[in-house]
Amino acid sequence: MTAGTGDLIIGIDAGTSVIKAVGFDLSGRQIAAAAVPNRYDTASGGVATQPLARTWEDCARALRALGDRIDRLPERCAALAVTAQGDGTWLVGAGDAPVGDAWLWLDARAAPAVSRLKSGPLERARFEATGTGLNTCQMGAQMAHIDATEPERLDRAETALHCKDWLYLKLTGIRATDPSEASFTFGNFRSRAYDDTVIAALGLEHRRHLLPEIVDGTRQTHPLSPAAARETGLRAGTPVSLGHVDMVMTALGAGVHTGTPGAACSTVGSTGVHMRAVRDTDVVLNEAGTGYVIALPAPGMVTQVQTNMAATLNIDWALALAGELMAEMGVEASHADLVARIEGWLARSRPGEILYHPYISEAGERGPFVDADARAGFVGLSQGHRFPDLIRAVVEGLGLAARDCYAAMGDMPAELRLTGGAARSRALRGVLAAATGSAVRVSAREEAGAAGAAMMAAVAIGAYPDMEACIAEWVTPLLGAAEPPDPVLRDTYASLFPAYARARAALAPVWDGLAQHRAAMAANERTAT
Repeated sequence: MTAGTGDLIIGIDAGTSVIKAVGFDLSGRQIAAAAVPNRYDTASGGVATQPLARTWEDCARALRALGDRIDRLPERCAALAVTAQGDGTWLVGAGDAPVGDAWLWLDARAAPAVSRLKSGPLERARFEATGTGLNTCQMGAQMAHIDATEPERLDRAETALHCKDWLYLKLTGIRATDPSEASFTFGNFRSRAYDDTVIAALGLEHRRHLLPEIVDGTRQTHPLSPAAARETGLRAGTPVSLGHVDMVMTALGAGVHTGTPGAACSTVGSTGVHMRAVRDTDVVLNEAGTGYVIALPAPGMVTQVQTNMAATLNIDWALALAGELMAEMGVEASHADLVARIEGWLARSRPGEILYHPYISEAGERGPFVDADARAGFVGLSQGHRFPDLIRAVVEGLGLAARDCYAAMGDMPAELRLTGGAARSRALRGVLAAATGSAVRVSAREEAGAAGAAMMAAVAIGAYPDMEACIAEWVTPLLGAAEPPDPVLRDTYASLFPAYARARAALAPVWDGLAQHRAAMAANERTAT
């Protein structure tokens, strides 16, 4: 396919809480962006859901808002591409109607299925094919749980999609998924195709008909449908590319795959995503059976990934505590005011005094180990410690968690490309650099996820001959100067990390005991009412 007459590409990045539509010119320069909040719903028992119809409406609203910011966007748009939050289960039935609300990656209800499947005889074979540890976030585990507890829900479904796949369906009328989510959920990362052994390991052979066609968005597009054109304000027939999952699109846009030996990419935002680009023949699969292997939109290349369920959410929690205490004293401080104090607090505290394990999410942890009962905690407190020491421990916990993740994938990176909220803080960058022993570089790319998706569309329409040529223009020139780790801080964290890892392993039975206690207390409360 050759490039059309338009001079812009739109990248859609539908995150868990925000949907962004971003316009780029064909050389990768960002022209304008529009964002719409993307709400989700939670309930007791680990429930986290999102209405499919509302997610599409918010996506269409973001595209219309982008049209208000860019003159003649419909005529100028050569293509658009979509990526979105990963994992989760988005079911559609007859007439492409949603079958209930989507289960998000945050939903923890599949924990019983994960426990059951992990002891199955095919579990190691499943892991070696997908390269991906089983956890509650994933469609495979969620579908297995639904099949065991609510099979009529799957009976009503015709296709099981992920978030970006649902938006692609609404944009084009085509039910499809991409090679990244298909292979790490139900397939083999080497073939980028579905795998019978994997599907059998999940006990879902009788549900295989729900799996959609796999489409490579760098090679194949589908036209924007007339219905979608009416809702988005774009031109019917505009080529639409199905991007890979948002984790790998963000890393692609931020510089995970530039041909630099030993380079890796960490996205440290609400969650922490740590990945390195390798040949699919060079993947290191750990004995614990955790992490992800996610296909890049380049032949034979994958990202090996470990993900922290919560990253800067830990900092948000600590700052919220400070804000509440100040409010009790009649002093109002906004979140931004407290964030601005972090670097001062770090300067008034000594490195490596306290251990903090950053497992603040109610869904536990998934990288580099999987434990739905894991919880955050401080180790090593004494009466001499003050609030700045606690803040430093939380920040250092994010750095040591990143090191823990990279250690599960092999050697520490030679160079770490950073994106996400932490990339904006020099102090946080310094801790991450020292904790991994890596020089860090920050991309000037504002919307890396949308850019990664748009890059796939740019290749698909022939604006570039291959992804490497696109990377050379869209990514490499935007990487900032390397910031080397402070040698004293690097040695401090290298010395501290073994204690961090030992404490993490030793706390597992404590977390289990606390989970049993919470369950017993909840049962007593139900009995009392």
